[in-house]
Amino acid sequence: MKTRHVASTIAAAAVVVGVAACSPNEEPSDATTSASSHATMDHGAGDHHASSQAPADGDHSDADVMFAQMMLPHHKQAIVMSDIMLAKNDIPENVTELAQQIKDAQGPEITELTGWLTAWGAPVDAPMDHEMDGMLSDADIDKLRTATGADAAKLFLTQMIEHHEGAVEMAEQQIENGKNSDAVEMARSIVESQQKEIDDMKAMLKEL
Repeated sequence: MKTRHVASTIAAAAVVVGVAACSPNEEPSDATTSASSHATMDHGAGDHHASSQAPADGDHSDADVMFAQMMLPHHKQAIVMSDIMLAKNDIPENVTELAQQIKDAQGPEITELTGWLTAWGAPVDAPMDHEMDGMLSDADIDKLRTATGADAAKLFLTQMIEHHEGAVEMAEQQIENGKNSDAVEMARSIVESQQKEIDDMKAMLKEL
């Protein structure tokens, strides 16, 4: 699995800096087309719902802060990737539905992660020396932007599998080391839902 430095993803993640402030019905400006209905797809992402309130300031550990700080840019990049696919017109329907599913699941979690860090008095940005698995480089994002048709679908699935695997690894570390019950609950949801999506994406790749 490739490991990308957080700093290499700042430009890509900046596209969706405003996502955390959006309401669930708002779309980031990058998305110029809407996906086909994804109601028929069940990836388990709906198991986790954003808490109405952030956890109490004292009810967290350094592991919880690190999890939130690192998962934020990871989620933001997943939405960048999804928006790129949703803006294309020549993508297989099931891949477009998956992109919308990922966006719908991770947008509310961005809001929740940001709220936790604010309540904890912690910086939203992860320290520059923190590394995480699965993050794409700017060059990787550019390749996805320029790809078309089946090539774009294959590239998106391949990149997102790696991206999800990195998120699952971070979430598993949070389950093991985290203190805050809400953050651990989110980590468990990420492991369950994103592992299911990894399996689905591998199956989609075989069909392309």
